[in-house]
Amino acid sequence: MAIKYELKHVCKQTGARYGILHTKHGSFETPIFMPVGTKATVKTLENSEIKEASDGLILGNTYHLWLEPGDEIVKDHGGIRGFSKWDGALLTDSGGFQVFSLSDIRKIKEEGVEFRHHKSGAKLFMSPEDSIRIQNNLGADIIMSFDECPPFNSTYEYMKESVERTLRWAKRGQIEHKNTADQALFGIVQGGPHKDLRIMCAEALKEMDFPGYSIGGLSVGESKEEMYKVLDYLKDVMPEDKPRYLMGVGTPDDIIEGVIRGMDMFDCVNPTRLARHGSAMTSLGRIPIKNQLYAKNMEPLDPNCDCKVCTTYTKSYIRHLFKSEEYLGQRLVSYHNLYFLKKLMKNIREAIKNDSLLEFRKKLYRDYYKR
Repeated sequence: MAIKYELKHVCKQTGARYGILHTKHGSFETPIFMPVGTKATVKTLENSEIKEASDGLILGNTYHLWLEPGDEIVKDHGGIRGFSKWDGALLTDSGGFQVFSLSDIRKIKEEGVEFRHHKSGAKLFMSPEDSIRIQNNLGADIIMSFDECPPFNSTYEYMKESVERTLRWAKRGQIEHKNTADQALFGIVQGGPHKDLRIMCAEALKEMDFPGYSIGGLSVGESKEEMYKVLDYLKDVMPEDKPRYLMGVGTPDDIIEGVIRGMDMFDCVNPTRLARHGSAMTSLGRIPIKNQLYAKNMEPLDPNCDCKVCTTYTKSYIRHLFKSEEYLGQRLVSYHNLYFLKKLMKNIREAIKNDSLLEFRKKLYRDYYKR
């Protein structure tokens, strides 16, 4: 078996889950946040830094690696792990989100999707079988079914057709998947805001008996209340003995609300994207480090953080790096932001085990969001 999930404790206050996810390349306490390494690299950081600032499970992006350098080249290196010399665990997405979000011209057919290269405009095609084949070549521990991610507020009729097609594609991908001993293929629950479609999709995927399940089609422009409502629909529908992955979610409030609603795994480009624009995530809230306010500030980014950035550099120095357009500033804040989320997840896990997650949520909202 490629992965195994152990449910170790359920928070008596909230029903949040503490567990352990076992993979071929390590075991990981959950809930867990996974940094995004889109093109076989977490932007600005090298592998030793990624290890320090994460729990050791990161993402690669199927669409981008398929286009450049090509999945066959990655395969020749022994997969992403050999290509990038990352020796931790890996998850890849299906490529579906980029197919639908990056292409202005696309045609969805039963066979797959015709679309345009997001840079060159060249015609491309991806089927569920193509997605699985590419992910087999990339060699991640956990891979995703090819799905359609329609706009959240699509008509009910379109959403129903989309969900039914996504389920057919999931079955086709499952049949295509050959590397079941080393790779766990997750099914993806779609359905927009509609309770009946979400539950129908989840139940159908459960019948296919995937080793894990992802929640897709969220954090795509809907309100937080709408997202949380969908997770409420699914909390008691998802299998207890398998991991639940909320795709593309990475703000502290969305993470803790997702955890309370039974989610185990999270990923997002948000912490490194914020960092590249000079925004640091701290225990006292976000800091716009390029602000003149920090020009002479001799304090660390976060007085409550023990990462090597906060124990070494001042806000004044990091601001100087950004104002001087030195890339080291982006690297330092990227490292810190990921470390912040690593520490946040550790504290969330402890609160679950202590049955005190509601108190922790209250403190998070007070300190980070000032409310």
